Amino acid sequence: MAEAALDDVFIDDITFPAADGYLLTASLFLPRGAKRHAVLINSATAVPRKIYRGFAGYLAGRGCAVLTYDYRGVGDSRQKALVGYNQPKSLVGFKASMSDWAALDITAAVAWMRERYHSLPLNYVGHSFGGQALGLLANNAEVSRALLIAAQAGYWKLMASPERYRIYAMLNFIGTPLTRLLGYAPGWSGIGEDLPRDVFLQWVDWVMHKRYLFDDPKLSGLKNFPKFHGAMRALTLSDDPWATRPAVELLCSGFTSITPEILTIAPADAGVAKIGHLGFFRPEHRGTLWRGAAEWIQTGK
Repeated sequence: MAEAALDDVFIDDITFPAADGYLLTASLFLPRGAKRHAVLINSATAVPRKIYRGFAGYLAGRGCAVLTYDYRGVGDSRQKALVGYNQPKSLVGFKASMSDWAALDITAAVAWMRERYHSLPLNYVGHSFGGQALGLLANNAEVSRALLIAAQAGYWKLMASPERYRIYAMLNFIGTPLTRLLGYAPGWSGIGEDLPRDVFLQWVDWVMHKRYLFDDPKLSGLKNFPKFHGAMRALTLSDDPWATRPAVELLCSGFTSITPEILTIAPADAGVAKIGHLGFFRPEHRGTLWRGAAEWIQTGK
């Protein structure tokens, strides 16, 4: 269903440079008619951009120019090995952290969209970490409207029980020892895609602190949270054990210059049995969740 809808839009796979010149791989979705809004979709941790393909195509079909992209070390922004057909290069020794993703990759993506579509309002869709990162960006004032989807301050005790105990054990007793041993975090350990060592370890450090990234004294990007003055809607899914309402509220509290709108959505609201942390982006939600998101984005001028 989602792929059929993409017949109505242009899709171009491109690269653009991060702030330090590292090439990031992206997909640009364009409407066949007039472009009325620009939308940047920012991924969750260990989630490749292809997950957002259907939603990006849906927005493009409604007149939006949409960019999805992979952070460095993930998906198609992971370097290729010198031998073997299209094999990814080992992440051992690859230098990247979550704060690098924000300062170098996401900041550059915002700048690229702002420069290319300077006459259009720039909208920011942030899923999980993608939403967290908005506050860390030095150029977040360029964003007119931000839709945060399952984006939270991910302190482990704010997760639903019993998931919080599974995550605590997985991160501390499996993920961290494996990552230190192997030199990267393997996706097969249960996290999704492979992750660079310092991305995973910084994430674990934040998860173990009561105020998540707000408790990181070395995180210089925290000073940028008050710079965001745009409209913000944060969605929390009632069956998502990670981005619970208290966790979403804690993240939103960092945006001190605005009053974010926080909405709780139950699966029944969308006529389905479950949604969870990733489910918003399933094509079955075209006429419900996606439509509501697009209408909110497109109310901005």
